[in-house]
Amino acid sequence: MTQQAEPDAISDGTTADGAPEESPGASRQAAHEDGFGAAFCASMATLCVEAALAGTIAVLTLLSREHDGLPGNTLVIVAAVLVAALLTVLISGFVTAAAVMPALALARRAARRAGRPEGPLWVLGAVTAVSAVVVAVFGGVVALGSLSLAPLLTYLLWWAALTVGLLPGALIARVAARRVRGGSSARTARRVARDGGLAWLVVAALGAGAYGTGLVSVYEPPRLEKSDLAGMWSDGRGGKVELAPGGVATAHGLDNFVWDGMGKDRATDCDGSGTWTVVKDGGTVQGISLRIAPCELSRDWSVSGTEKEPRIFHEIGKPGSGKRYVLRKVVKHDKGEK
Repeated sequence: MTQQAEPDAISDGTTADGAPEESPGASRQAAHEDGFGAAFCASMATLCVEAALAGTIAVLTLLSREHDGLPGNTLVIVAAVLVAALLTVLISGFVTAAAVMPALALARRAARRAGRPEGPLWVLGAVTAVSAVVVAVFGGVVALGSLSLAPLLTYLLWWAALTVGLLPGALIARVAARRVRGGSSARTARRVARDGGLAWLVVAALGAGAYGTGLVSVYEPPRLEKSDLAGMWSDGRGGKVELAPGGVATAHGLDNFVWDGMGKDRATDCDGSGTWTVVKDGGTVQGISLRIAPCELSRDWSVSGTEKEPRIFHEIGKPGSGKRYVLRKVVKHDKGEK
């Protein structure tokens, strides 16, 4: 006995009104068919990789240059790396929203108006234009704050650097969006993160190998004795101080920075005689302590530079300002030397 189909029976894959039933995956694809989310994630991943590579190369380069020393606390290093990683993610999201996505939208609209397919050259032009706008806006804000314009070359360099930094993220974001619109699975961000991680490992391994084999050396302050510090030191602008071997110091037009009560150190000329002593830490010379009574100069100077070209300096202004008053030792050559 065969069973008759009911007239109002609903076949598989259709709804009651005869429309095909939509699967959850299809509805999700329809909701994101413009590829905005995939493009955003791909751009963030690319910018994070760029920042990680640039930061690693910068650290490897700065290790061989003059610096104040590395932190010895492992927890401080780990905390600094975690904070830098978090800031990188946040900044990459902000840059993607403020520059990369507007550049993609501009490229798409410009190509549509021209009646041509959207290609990488349209993205290049849009990124160039967006970078110019960003530099103009921020440059204008800085100029208003300082009441002065920077040299034109400065703006051009910032524009070129911003264009180069944004272009990879914009191009990869375009690829991710096109894949979603084409119905293919978008895994661009994951691939960028994977390949970027491998590239970072290669750069880190090359840098570690260069320092480990002695091809490149980590900078160390010069190892000087008291006899090496004795002599004439100059700031290159007429200010000098002569350190006699016996501990007597004589200043001629040396800058003495005095707190002016308005948040700045005001430089005054210092002339007169005083004393100097060596400052040591664990038996190693770290600098000198200079006292010139007539101009009330009392400063501790740190040693920097190299053994061939030593320098002494002290900070100016607030701690951590990065401003220094530097003296270089005047080397006297024999008359027969050229």
